[in-house]
Amino acid sequence: MSLAWLGVVPFLAYATAFLLLPAANVLIGAFQSNEGGYTLDNVRTLFDEPYRTAFKNSIEVSLVTALLGGIIGLLMAYSAIREGTPRWIRGGLTTFSGVAANFAGIPLAFAFIATFGILGVGTQAMTAVGFNPYDHGFSLFTKTGIEIVYLYFQIPLMILVIAPAIDGLRREWREAASSLGASSWQFWRHIGVPILLPSLLSAMVLLFGNAFAAYATAYGLTSGGVGLVPIQIGFFLSGDVFDNPHLGQALAFGMFVVLGLMMLAYIPLQRISSRWMK
Repeated sequence: MSLAWLGVVPFLAYATAFLLLPAANVLIGAFQSNEGGYTLDNVRTLFDEPYRTAFKNSIEVSLVTALLGGIIGLLMAYSAIREGTPRWIRGGLTTFSGVAANFAGIPLAFAFIATFGILGVGTQAMTAVGFNPYDHGFSLFTKTGIEIVYLYFQIPLMILVIAPAIDGLRREWREAASSLGASSWQFWRHIGVPILLPSLLSAMVLLFGNAFAAYATAYGLTSGGVGLVPIQIGFFLSGDVFDNPHLGQALAFGMFVVLGLMMLAYIPLQRISSRWMK
C-alpha cells in the first residue's frame, strides 16, 4: 500500500462513520416496519398529508431562495469584481460573504426576530413613520418570512461560489468583441451569458440543496409552525412522534431522492463550467 494513501485514511474513516453508515441506516430503515421485515408503506405515506405539503413547501422555499439568491448574488459579485470598482469593495464584500454565508441557525432567527419581528427594532421604526408591515399582511413567521431569512445566507454563498466564474471572463474576450464592433449587449448575449450560464445554474443547484436541508433557522423562526421536511424529521428525532420512527427515515430518504435529482443536474453543469476556468 502506497504511503500516499495514508493521508486519505482519516478522511475515509470520517466519511464512513458520519456519512456512509448513517445514510445506509436511513435507506434501510425507510423500508422497515415496526413489526419487523420490509415494507413500502413508509414511502407511500410520503404522498399523504402533512408530508406531501412539507415537501411542497421545502421545494418551493428552496427554489425561490435559489433563484433570487442566485440572481442577486451574481449581480452583486459582478458589480464588485468588474473593472473600475475599487479593490477594497471586493475585499470587504468577500469577507462579509464568508461570515454571512455561515451565519445561520438559531442566532440568525433571533437576529431577524429582534429586527423585523412584531416588536422588532426595524418594525417599530417603520411604524413610527406610519407603515407597519404587519398591518398589510406581512409576517416574518410564515413561509415568506423563511424565504427572506434564508436569503441572508443564500446571497453571500452565491457571491463566494460565482466569483471565480466571473474572474474567468477574460478582459481579452471583451476587447476582441469590441474590436469587431460588438456592443455591450451583444457581448453579454453571445459570450458572457453563455459562459456564465453553466456556472450560474450549478451554483443555483448548490443553493437549492443548501436551503432544502436547512433546519435550525426555520425551526427557530417559526417553532415548527411552517411544515418543512427537515422540521418534520426533527419531530421524530426529538421524540415528539412515537408511532412510526421509520417514517422519519422515509422522509430523509425522500430528501435524498430530491437532492439526488438535483445532483444529476449539477454534475454535468459543473463539468461544462470547469472548461471555461482553464
